[in-house]
Amino acid sequence: MRMIRLLHLRRVLAVLYDYATITLGALLIAVAVRIFLVPNDVVTGGLTGVAQLLSSIVGTPVGAVVLALNVPLLLLGWQRLGGFGFGARTAYALLVMGLAIDGLAPYARPVTTDPLLYSLYGGLLDGAGLGLILRARGTAGGTDIIARLVEEHLGVQPGRTLLLCDLFVFSAALLAYGPEKILYALLVAFISTRAVDVVLSAGRGARQALIITERPEGITTALLHGLGRGVTLLEGVGGYTGASRAVLLCVLSRSEVGALKAAVSTVDPRAFLVIGEVGEVIGEGFRPPHRSKLAPPVPAPPPDEPVTAK
Repeated sequence: MRMIRLLHLRRVLAVLYDYATITLGALLIAVAVRIFLVPNDVVTGGLTGVAQLLSSIVGTPVGAVVLALNVPLLLLGWQRLGGFGFGARTAYALLVMGLAIDGLAPYARPVTTDPLLYSLYGGLLDGAGLGLILRARGTAGGTDIIARLVEEHLGVQPGRTLLLCDLFVFSAALLAYGPEKILYALLVAFISTRAVDVVLSAGRGARQALIITERPEGITTALLHGLGRGVTLLEGVGGYTGASRAVLLCVLSRSEVGALKAAVSTVDPRAFLVIGEVGEVIGEGFRPPHRSKLAPPVPAPPPDEPVTAK
């Protein structure tokens, strides 16, 4: 009973952490839109850009229009793109973002009118906010839902749909603001995309080491007991000599690279060492796998049938 309560508490805390992350991300997007982009007539892509254009032409509130445009898309995607888990997180992100955009309007003042500064910081905050929302398994709605629905029904890759939607928004902004503002909008979009990638990969990267050595036993012992990292032994053949060589594969954190080099150099100074960056590692010693409720369970093999590697 106590174990069940602890597991339930951990789930509750994990959900609260996710919603806190979504809140922070939505607020960052709102600050980017209200303080850096809207006052300087720089649009973002997607439905937020449409809301900005309508605000400039008709005078409608940006946040309220964002919410209104997303309601039908959210209802369409609720059943088709993930059910309650998808809908609740996306609806919450949109609600916080829309309310914050309009709530900041009476108090927010543009920090700078320098094009480079408002493009840079607007893109950084927008991308960081979206990255946090995605990291917490939410979405910011808008054209993301459109792209996923089009992929489901027509088989079109999401990237193409998103690009088409952004081209439509930027074309309309070209007529409203002129070509110079569109150039800044494209810069914001590029910076935002890079910021999303950085936030999503933060804390999940690692290093992969390939070690070609004549002393695999000693290096394996050093890595297992010295670093506490697992090692996989592969068989390699020299392309020039045709001689067999042991190849060790080890994945470790960035901070352990120095210790790895020292251990390999001590055991086998002639070892050939290749160290590369890994975007994400899931498994023992790193991030545990996330099991989606939408994924069908993997059937276990029959007891009398041996499991063979494919």
